[in-house]
Amino acid sequence: MARIARGSRAQRWTAAGPRDPRPEPLAGEEPLEVRLDGEPFTVTMRTPGDDLDLVAGFLVSEGVVAAAAQLRAVAAGAGVTAEGRRDDNVVDVRLGPGAVPPAAASQRHVYVSSSCGICGTASVEAVRKASRHAPDQDPLRVPVDQLLVMPDLLRERQRVFGRTGGTHAAALLRPAVEGAAGSPEVLCVREDVGRHNAVDKVVGWALRQDLLPLAGTVLQVSGRASFELVQKAAMAGVPVLSAVSAPSAAAADLGEETGVTVVGFNRGDRLTVYSRPERVVAGSVP
Repeated sequence: MARIARGSRAQRWTAAGPRDPRPEPLAGEEPLEVRLDGEPFTVTMRTPGDDLDLVAGFLVSEGVVAAAAQLRAVAAGAGVTAEGRRDDNVVDVRLGPGAVPPAAASQRHVYVSSSCGICGTASVEAVRKASRHAPDQDPLRVPVDQLLVMPDLLRERQRVFGRTGGTHAAALLRPAVEGAAGSPEVLCVREDVGRHNAVDKVVGWALRQDLLPLAGTVLQVSGRASFELVQKAAMAGVPVLSAVSAPSAAAADLGEETGVTVVGFNRGDRLTVYSRPERVVAGSVP
C-alpha cells in the first residue's frame, strides 16, 4: 500500500485569517532506483509502497517483459546507504527466459519524475512500444452501466487520497459481461503521486499474479487519459481504458491504432467514448 508521510506543521488560511499550525498528512514521494541484472537502468520518483509491483509494471510498459516467467527475481533493498544500511529505495530485477533486455541506446540514464512516465527516454522512436498482446482482438463488450459505476468503485478505495488529497489512483476491474448478472469485480487498486506509477503498480501486480494478458478487463484511472496510459494498457493487453477526465488527441489516436477502447469524462451518469466504441453497449446488467 502507498505510504503517507507527515510533513512539517502547516498553516491553514480562510478569508478570516490563519488558523493555528498543525501537522498535515502528505503523500510520500521518494526516488527509486531500478537495476536490471545488477546494472543501473533508471531512477523514478514514486510514492513508496508496492514497489515490486511498480517495477514489474514498468518493465511491462517498457517491453522488457510480458509474462511472469520472464521475471526470475525481483528484490527490494538491493542497495546500501552511505551509512552501510540496507537501501530500500533500490530494486534489482533478474530477467528470465523470454525477456528482452533494453538496448543500451534506449536505457534511461536520467531520472523519471512522478509526473512523467516517458521522460528520460533516449529517442523519439523509443517512446513507441510494440505490445506482445493483442487488445484489438479482445471480444469484450461492456454494458454502459458497468462502466459508469467504476469511478465510484475506485474512489471508495483511495485511502491515501482520502487522507492527503495528493495521489492518483488506478483500478483493474473485470466487468460482468453483457447478459450476465453482477457488478464489476475490483481486482486491484493502487495509488501513487504519479498517475503512470499507479497504472504500473496495477499492471505489475497482474504480471506477478501471472494474469497477463489482461483480456476482458477495464483499467479505470482517476485523472485524464494520456498517450502513455493508453500505451501501458495496450502493453498489458487491457482492452478498455476509462478515465474521469479527457483523453489527449494522441491517446485517442493510439487507442484506435492499438485496439484499446478509450473512455473519457466517466462521471457517474455519462461518459464519452473516443476509440473502438463497439465495445460499449447500451443497457444494464440484470
